[in-house]
Amino acid sequence: MSVSAAGSARLIRRTPTGVVISVVVLALIVLMAIFAPLIAPHDPNTQNLLGRLKPPGTVARNTLYLIGSDELGRDTLSRLIYGARVSLFVAVASVLLSGVFGSVIGMLAAFYRGWTETLIMRLVDIVLSVPAILLAIITVAVLGPGLLNVVLILALTRWPRYARVAYGQTLTVANMPYLRLSRFMGAGWFRVLWRHVLPNIAGGLIVVATLEFGLMVLFEAGLSFLGLGVQPPTASWGAMLSTGRNYVATAWWLSVMPGAALFLLVLSVNFIGDHLRDRLDPRSS
Repeated sequence: MSVSAAGSARLIRRTPTGVVISVVVLALIVLMAIFAPLIAPHDPNTQNLLGRLKPPGTVARNTLYLIGSDELGRDTLSRLIYGARVSLFVAVASVLLSGVFGSVIGMLAAFYRGWTETLIMRLVDIVLSVPAILLAIITVAVLGPGLLNVVLILALTRWPRYARVAYGQTLTVANMPYLRLSRFMGAGWFRVLWRHVLPNIAGGLIVVATLEFGLMVLFEAGLSFLGLGVQPPTASWGAMLSTGRNYVATAWWLSVMPGAALFLLVLSVNFIGDHLRDRLDPRSS
């Protein structure tokens, strides 16, 4: 066995079983989303009114509904697979946008201090004082629903979390000798932040991003559930839950299947995020 293979084996053995399972589940969901056109048995938007509300395992008009059909006769499994694309895209895009913007803003506030710090941190306090879901609803009322708008809305509501973390950790490293030496030697603010500050605070930001990922999935599902997110006929787990609530007594699978998918995805990401927090910040354990 090679050295790298042996090291990987030791790392897996040291990793808690729950985290390993979470990584596997997350990887399967990601692969399912990437290869949705190859995996989905049917087109997620194809309607078959003669096959509406069929229970799991039913065959109607030569169509097998493995986990049932919805009120329009669309295959629930296919819509579930394509719905994973929406959840993952919104979560990844919103985390990247909010993470980059919030981290830069937080580092600048700690680096420049003075009125810049006061202005940025008061803005952070204002945004954090408003409930995130309420701010998202107000913003979507202005911008309108849609996939890209949901990403922008979530990024606008969640960037202060990264700003707070980046601000606090940048203050910690701002007075270190190597940072003062870099400034004394004429290094610009961009080089100092990119080469010296960011590598030292990246661990905390990665942990925040991992934990925020699960929240972004839930926020997108919540907005779609309320009809303010991704619009029909695009498959979305939140929209599927919204439809399923009208058929809980007669078609349980319409609510249970997307609900279970959301539960597994968010739980897996949270397990991984908690493990990363323990590994990257030993003081939290």
